[in-house]
Amino acid sequence: MVSHLPGPGPGGNNPSPKLTRQQKGKLGEEAACRWLREHNYQIIEQNWRCRRGEIDIIASYGELLVFVEVRSRSGAGHYGTPQESVDVRKMQQVRSTAAIYLQQSREKELQIRFDMIAVMLDTTGRIVTMDHIVNAF
Repeated sequence: MVSHLPGPGPGGNNPSPKLTRQQKGKLGEEAACRWLREHNYQIIEQNWRCRRGEIDIIASYGELLVFVEVRSRSGAGHYGTPQESVDVRKMQQVRSTAAIYLQQSREKELQIRFDMIAVMLDTTGRIVTMDHIVNAF
């Protein structure tokens, strides 16, 4: 289990307002980058964008180039788990975006892999669980 303790909200020590989707995503991506670095991944890019879409994290791990989709949720009851939110359409979008990255970066000699990091947050933004799914799609 990974733990992240955010600072006080805008009102000092008062409870902070509900986190936005963007805030949850940012907290999840920051935690995912920390975890990857701690496990000997080298972060090459974060939030790499092109006309086809965005890749959350591009990292190298030995001879591998790893494209990482990060999904964050707070409360699985309403919208499902982070893992359930990556559908076939999202997988195809990440793969086609990765193809453009590979074409532009000339990283063709490396093996590639698509991972997912699923982050569950509590209502304050603390990380409850984080699962790294290797070779997710």
